Amino acid sequence: MKILIIGGNGTIGKTITAHFSKEDEVIVAGRSSGDVTVDIASADSIIKMFETVGTVDAIINVAGDAKWDTFDNLSEEDFYIGIKSKMMGQVNLVRLGRKYLNDGGSITLTTGILADEPVYMTTSAAMVNGAIQSFVMAVALELDRGLRVNVVSADLVEDAFEKYKDFFPGNTPVPMDKVVGGYIKSVKGKINGAVIRIRG
Repeated sequence: MKILIIGGNGTIGKTITAHFSKEDEVIVAGRSSGDVTVDIASADSIIKMFETVGTVDAIINVAGDAKWDTFDNLSEEDFYIGIKSKMMGQVNLVRLGRKYLNDGGSITLTTGILADEPVYMTTSAAMVNGAIQSFVMAVALELDRGLRVNVVSADLVEDAFEKYKDFFPGNTPVPMDKVVGGYIKSVKGKINGAVIRIRG
């Protein structure tokens, strides 16, 4: 299986990449490093990436930015960071990427627990996460050629615990192998239009 992992060198991405590389051909895309570079906030950059990579059997995305700040401090432009990157970036990976998927291929997007359980200073991030989960459930009804799309929504993950623990008091960090299991379920299974929630 040929798998494109966008954000494959990041906190979660490197663990996902390490797993799938054991059995599959993995291509890593990143904003500044990887086999190919991409800025998912730019549709042109996404198209260039797919033209370079060619057809694949699965696309996994673990990239996307959103501004964390208090609602009082968030400007309209601050909201557009998440809208252009984590929201439209992932929408465009489906919209443009499906043309580069082999029949029966899959796309796995990434959100997080904020869509269901927001915490302080996450108005923008929670908003775009919720939007992507609704998008996945809806667009799955319209894909052809046996294509599938799912989204993995994990709680605070082990490898990011020290960085984000103060934002998530009381949350039990999710082991990385459990997080990877969500992506395996999406790529290797048959589910479609699912929000795969991984909780501690």
